Amino acid sequence: MHYEFGNSRNRDDGVIKLGEVEVPKVNHFRYLGSIIQNDGNIENDVTHRIQAGWKKWRSATGVICDRHVPTKLKGRFYRTAIRPAMLYGSECWAVKQQQLHKVNVAEMRMLRWMCSKTRKDRIRNIEIQRQVGVTPIDTKIREGRLRWFGHLQRWPTNAPTRKLDSIEIVEIRRGRGRPKLTWDALIKRDLNGLQSSPSIALNRAQWKSLIHVADPS
Repeated sequence: MHYEFGNSRNRDDGVIKLGEVEVPKVNHFRYLGSIIQNDGNIENDVTHRIQAGWKKWRSATGVICDRHVPTKLKGRFYRTAIRPAMLYGSECWAVKQQQLHKVNVAEMRMLRWMCSKTRKDRIRNIEIQRQVGVTPIDTKIREGRLRWFGHLQRWPTNAPTRKLDSIEIVEIRRGRGRPKLTWDALIKRDLNGLQSSPSIALNRAQWKSLIHVADPS
């Protein structure tokens, strides 16, 4: 067991013990399969999910690397068993562009390997994805984020999760540089891209049809 979560400038530097055992301090910990960092970043969680995807991929190489298995069947297996392992918890990520790039690179390595292709074959990513029948993983991350947003919007306003929206954050002096990317900012960007408003999320069927991106057939 470990402890330490929060801003290091405001925390108490005292010692926490369980009986006679001192609990060591850490900068991140795992909770329900996700890696939570004390600085609020998700870099460790993104790396962990990529590793989980590769672990699933390696356990299924007997199928998805078999030249006698149809490519579309490999893609269906990938969408069912491997991609969910990489996307676990991603609906709550305040994901940056470089982190999306890391996830996308990992996926394309898997797909090219499944198709027995390399970058030397000079086949575009979009063509590999079409052959396998897979939508780009960054698009599925956005879909999951919007699906979770719609789920939250349909909760009653007195639900504990909805009450977080009404919490007032005391203004503090921000350091130099670009402000941290937040989940709310990503949602606003997604809604602007869809030319939609949060009120549409109250209609489950309409919202699902708006945000769903089908994999290529």
